[in-house]
Amino acid sequence: MDESNLFLRVLAAYSDAVRVKDVDAFTALYDQDIHVFDMWGTWSLRGLAAWRDMAAGWFSSLGDECVVVTSDDESSAVAGALAIGHAVLTYTEIAPDGTKLRSLSNRVTMALRKTGGSWKIIHEHTSAPIDHQSQQAILHRSDD
Repeated sequence: MDESNLFLRVLAAYSDAVRVKDVDAFTALYDQDIHVFDMWGTWSLRGLAAWRDMAAGWFSSLGDECVVVTSDDESSAVAGALAIGHAVLTYTEIAPDGTKLRSLSNRVTMALRKTGGSWKIIHEHTSAPIDHQSQQAILHRSDD
């Protein structure tokens, strides 16, 4: 994998796997020892089995709908066998007829490690800013 585009390629593979709800392709991006700080429902998830269970539940909850993931404000750096990247991801739920049902954005940071010639995500952290008054997550950027 071309390391200069490593993070963009990982984000593209992530988006593709989510869009087609392919649990195997999704989890193939992650290391066996993945540690995720996910902002949705669980403080953190450790290990590929836990992450696979999350993905399987998410994808099956969508029924006939799909989710299109787009990214912007991507930035990354590679140093030897480690890479780190961050971006804003927007998740848009699409009905079978192509109608956009809803969307939200969150921030993501991913750390990757090259092991045996393959890059895998070893840590992922998602977040959203919290409104001080309402204590609610802000899931849409002001420029969305």
